[in-house]
Amino acid sequence: MPVMVRIPTPFQGHTGGREDVAASAGTIAGVLQELEARYPGLSGRIIDDGKIRGYLNIYLNEVDIRALQAEQTLVRDGDEVIIIPAIAGGAAGARRVS
Repeated sequence: MPVMVRIPTPFQGHTGGREDVAASAGTIAGVLQELEARYPGLSGRIIDDGKIRGYLNIYLNEVDIRALQAEQTLVRDGDEVIIIPAIAGGAAGARRVS
């Protein structure tokens, strides 16, 4: 059973609309490299200057990879990797109401 990677909606344009894609076991870094090989441009949404973008959270089996070994975290067949972009918002010029 391969590693399943959940792709967030904003990135699905790179995967042909697929929410879930399979990858080989190895490390998180290896999974991301494999995804880039199959879906060119996807890693540009995930990696910047060799590091995972600060606004992204990546989970392995519901555990934040930052609590593990980050990009060097080992992944095994049957694992689930979830990529979640942070959500931010607000209105320009908005004032706090006390």
